[in-house]
Amino acid sequence: MRPRRPREIACRALLAREAGRGYIEDLLDAELAGAALAPADRALARELAYGVVRWQATLDWLIEQKTGGRRQLPEVQVLLRLGLYQLFWLDRVPDHAAVFETVALAPPGPARFVNAVLRAYARAREATRAALEELRRTDPAWGWSHPAWLVERWTARWGAEQTRRLLEWNNQPAHTFARVNTLVADPAKLLEHWRAEEVDYDFRRYDWTPENLVFELRSHPPLYRLETFQKGWFYVQDPSTLLAPRLLDPQPGERLLDLCAAPGGKTTYLAQMLDNDVKLVAVEPSAHRRRRLVENCERLCAECTAVASLAEAPFREFDRVLVDAPCSNTGVLRRRLDLRWRLRPEEITRLRKTQLALLAEAAALVRPGGRLVYSTCSLEPEENRQVVEAFRADHPGFALVTERELFPPQSQTDGAYVAVLDKTT
Repeated sequence: MRPRRPREIACRALLAREAGRGYIEDLLDAELAGAALAPADRALARELAYGVVRWQATLDWLIEQKTGGRRQLPEVQVLLRLGLYQLFWLDRVPDHAAVFETVALAPPGPARFVNAVLRAYARAREATRAALEELRRTDPAWGWSHPAWLVERWTARWGAEQTRRLLEWNNQPAHTFARVNTLVADPAKLLEHWRAEEVDYDFRRYDWTPENLVFELRSHPPLYRLETFQKGWFYVQDPSTLLAPRLLDPQPGERLLDLCAAPGGKTTYLAQMLDNDVKLVAVEPSAHRRRRLVENCERLCAECTAVASLAEAPFREFDRVLVDAPCSNTGVLRRRLDLRWRLRPEEITRLRKTQLALLAEAAALVRPGGRLVYSTCSLEPEENRQVVEAFRADHPGFALVTERELFPPQSQTDGAYVAVLDKTT
């Protein structure tokens, strides 16, 4: 079978996405799985596929300028997006290579059209760059490639400048962070092995994390191949996800409940915080996700009872309960590439009902004097502060101790919201 090149792999994944066959990350991984590519070529395929999805709206705006808004066949639209992304977002790719390699992927008929559009833009490079810069000022939704309803919502809340910072943040590649798992390895031991495994890293510290807990992975071989990963010496998770366990503030010997536990990042960190001196119960209704939770707990040596429902829990009352609720995920658009194009405004209202139901369920399980922590990775007040306010109106026995929202450009992490509620009666 003929070896596939990076642009062909990216194109195949993008076409599968356009046909509704899945998320770009999974589709690209499937394409890369059978490809013998050098690391640089794998990185290029990923950059192309992910970049086209991030900048899809802006790329489509460029296409409309040369086609009079005429609807293109999906294959042609994908090829034009792919070529234009290389021309205007990848400075290291020469124009002739971007055009030639993209046209080579097209069937004979569409190839002439794709060639004409791309060459016209290559000749008008500076004027096009100026037009794109103006578009970001005059129409941020098109210019920064986000849904208009989301841009309008954020602008009304934060103003144009803060919204621009968030839009710009969302269009940057997400960084990979690792938490040292001190249940099985200390930081010095892990870093020594990382150097042997050719893992390049930076130290990262946040006001809610201790020193030498979180590292940013700048470059590395596939993580699942690393012996340190297989042995559970670290867990991959964004630093924002460590805020809720910290504010839960578990104490040795307590009964803890993680009500929405999979895939287990917060669960395993809670076990780590207390060196497994805790009675930890994790609830996950989905059998597939529960298996993943159990696998992660076993790999990281985190002692935990994983159950499908509260009816299976060994306790009816807990000292502390964490509700990391399902949400719109608007704080992690940088990381979840397809989400901005799939999310709808009505989803926020629908999820709010689920969030309130989970909080009410959790409230009944907190002992008097215990603590309830509510968290999301949403930036929307309807899912955050307004949920907490509605909950407290129905549960006056819970006092709001503190709340915090992480705004990604400011915190340099994913977005998150955490509220701490203590049960006073």
